[in-house]
Amino acid sequence: MSDHITDSQRAPEPVGPYPHARRAGDYIFLSGVGPRSRGTREIPGVTLSDEGNIVDYCIETQCRSCFENVQNVVEDSGARWDEVVDVAVYLTDMKKDFAAFNRVYEEYFGEIRPCRTTVEVGALPTPIAVELKVIVYAPRG
Repeated sequence: MSDHITDSQRAPEPVGPYPHARRAGDYIFLSGVGPRSRGTREIPGVTLSDEGNIVDYCIETQCRSCFENVQNVVEDSGARWDEVVDVAVYLTDMKKDFAAFNRVYEEYFGEIRPCRTTVEVGALPTPIAVELKVIVYAPRG
């Protein structure tokens, strides 16, 4: 089994001791990826208080940033976006954000139609409202 770790220079830095992605044979497993911006503390679509708590956020802006970050990791891992086969979605407010998330998800995955699980979580490691964990099937000869 081939094994390769990807640390994307385009996606936000991981918040812990793990890579952006790891290839295992024909599969690439991405670590959780959120909407943060690389090299800054900026989180697109999020307004924070001086204490670092979320004051307000735009889920659609966060989703677009999150999908762009995931696309960067997928591509930097040597795969294509249409090779994504499974998406795990973590939302901090399912009632408020699910419909908007689905609209943006359709923009990015409409034709591809990977499997998906969406769960609500009490919090994520940084002050964000969405995070994705993706599996890619990318066989290479």
